[in-house]
Amino acid sequence: MTAITPSDAHLIDDEHNPELIKAKIISETARINWRELQKFYAAGSVITVAPNLDLVEVAFAFNRDDKNAVANWLASGLVERTSEQHANMWYQQQTELWAAVVSPWILVQDKPLANTLN
Repeated sequence: MTAITPSDAHLIDDEHNPELIKAKIISETARINWRELQKFYAAGSVITVAPNLDLVEVAFAFNRDDKNAVANWLASGLVERTSEQHANMWYQQQTELWAAVVSPWILVQDKPLANTLN
């Protein structure tokens, strides 16, 4: 008997496939309360991503070590190490952030959930 496999089964074998990497980043992106990130912030591992950027695309660039894209975002201030000002504000407000992990970094974005329809 022949095993039936999904049409995208070939992606599983290719860890360097960009679509597979993006899918993995998307599946691991979630909202988290800032207070749960305190120890990572203290270790200097938290990176803030501007709300107008696509968090998954930024995480993908970090994952691929796209030095040009990351350098441009850093130079423009769209991506930066999380400031003490942000950390304090998010702590006080118990802010929930979007987060994506690209070891050793945790990329966070203060972007509210889209309004839901009633």
